[in-house]
Formats: sequence, structure tokens, C-alpha cells
Amino acid sequence: MNITAIIIACNEAENIVAAIVSAQQICSEVIVVVDSKTSDNTAQLASGQGARVVHQPYLGDGPQKAFAVPMAGSDWILALDADERLEEDAVAAIEKLSLAEGDVDGYAFRRRNYVGDHWIQAAGFYPDRVVRLYHRQRAGYLPRKAHSRVEAKRVVELQCHLAHYTYRDYSHWIERINALSSRDAWAMYERGKGPSATAPLLHALTALLRKLIFKGGIFQGMDGQTVALTTAFHAYMKYMKLNELHRKRDRDAAIVDSGEEGK
Repeated sequence: MNITAIIIACNEAENIVAAIVSAQQICSEVIVVVDSKTSDNTAQLASGQGARVVHQPYLGDGPQKAFAVPMAGSDWILALDADERLEEDAVAAIEKLSLAEGDVDGYAFRRRNYVGDHWIQAAGFYPDRVVRLYHRQRAGYLPRKAHSRVEAKRVVELQCHLAHYTYRDYSHWIERINALSSRDAWAMYERGKGPSATAPLLHALTALLRKLIFKGGIFQGMDGQTVALTTAFHAYMKYMKLNELHRKRDRDAAIVDSGEEGK
């Protein structure tokens, strides 16, 4: 089909081949955008699988996902993360679409999130609808540096699935919280978000209540509890790291000022 897949990746050697193979089931072209910090053989594996590889220092979530769109040979874009796969029902559903018609801007999928081979369905982890197929002239990723999404006016929700191999295991879950909370703090800092002594706790409590009560995690066993607690921890750490970035900036500024005064 006349669809270009765009996959962003950084140190995704264990995932990239499977992601490309998944996209090639329905795409005429696959472009892999590799963050310049990649230190493994992600780029070589992607090229070996027939994907076009472009390198781009990380711009933030939305800008990075949008970077390769002007290079695409198709107007329809399938935007996948390296740890996402089209399931069989998604391939079948896409093959039946009439993409030439102009009455739809994007298609949303139901995403199954996994820890290892365990499908987490609790506290909003399913159906976790995400727009992954969109027309680039009528829709696109918002320029957010963290937690971006496709903005499209006319979206059809397909009753089919993406598999999202989010975490290898629970240790990897904690590692990802560390990495993503750092990214989120950086994104907030870049857009001018100020420090706060109360924000870490308030946002953590809000996240905990949302997942436990409003998303029903309290009634969904260990999975519900785990999602609620890890979401709260993520929220707490990203605001703590934001405060840390401001302290570092102020400390560096004070060092520069003291050095100038001593001249």
C-alpha cells in the first residue's frame, strides 16, 4: 500500500528489525530516524532490513517523529515506535481501508501494553487508543517535546490492535521511568516551566488518585496497583528533576558571576 512508515529509534537493536518487518507488511517504504546518541547497531540492522536510515540529534518527542515526514514518498504515514508491532487484525484492517478517499485524517488503534509477555490491562493501560496512521497534509504530531500525539480532526477508531512491548520486565519498567522522567523534565525546562517545592508531591498524588480511583486500578489487583504506583513515581521524579535542572542553572550562573566579579 502507498504508506510510508516512520520509526524513531535510539539504541533499539533488540527491537528495530521486528518493527520494520511489522511495518513492511502494509508499507511501501520504511524510514528509520536514528537519534545520534545511538551507540549500538540499530542503524546497521535497519539498513540491512531494507529501511532508509536518517540520523537526527534528538529534538523531543513530537519534533523527532515529525522530522522525516517531508522525506516520505507517501502522504499516508504510519508512525511507529521501535517497540510497537502491528497485530494481524491491524494488518487486515489497514488492507481494507480506502485511503484514497478524503473523508478521514487519521486512524486510531487499540494498543496492548506488555511487561515481558504479560499484557497489562489495568488502570487505563488498555485500550490505550493511539493515532498511528494519518494523512500528512491534514494531520501531524504536535510540536511537544514530551508525550506528543497526532492532532487530526477526523479520526476513525479501528477495532484492531498494536502490540506495545513497553518493558522487558519490572526492572526495565523502573529504568524507563528514570529515562522518561529525565526527558519530561528537560521538556518542561525547555518550555520555561519554573521550579516548585510542592509540585512533585501534588502531581504524584494526583496521578495516584487518577489511576487508583478514576481508572479503577484499586479494583484491578496487582496490575492496577503497579500502574498507579509507577505512574505516581514517574510524576514525582519528573518534577524533582525539573527542580534539579533549575538548581544547576542557578549554581552555574552563580559560578560565572563570582568569576567575573573576581576579575
